[in-house]
Amino acid sequence: MRSLLQLAAGVMAALSLAACATTKPEPPACPDGQLRLRTAQLFFGRNIDEKPAVSEADFGKFVDEELTPRFPDGLTILDGGGQWRGPENKLIRESSKIVLIVLPAKGDVNKRIEAARNAYKTRFKQDTVLLITQAACVSF
Repeated sequence: MRSLLQLAAGVMAALSLAACATTKPEPPACPDGQLRLRTAQLFFGRNIDEKPAVSEADFGKFVDEELTPRFPDGLTILDGGGQWRGPENKLIRESSKIVLIVLPAKGDVNKRIEAARNAYKTRFKQDTVLLITQAACVSF
């Protein structure tokens, strides 16, 4: 009988540990006056050797036609530059526009982000638009 009790205790302990391992920890609370939201950073490449550069006017038109309608509450645009290893291990450098968006708490923002990324890739014949999302504490 004792070994059966020990076995049951061992099973219960294993189940308890398994439950702990699969439970997501709660993120830390935001300071008073701030909301827990997500932010997105999109990196839009502006020129590659084989492709024509995306001008300021071209990018401005893209913002007006694609980003603003999808994110009417606002966004921030920064100039940047990046580099990576391309085909044949060739170093590629290009200027970029970095767009920062505080994502709304409601609605399907993932579909809007993907639509904007696809629109840019199609319009300017780009291979990718890098996306980084993260949790943030936000105050307006």
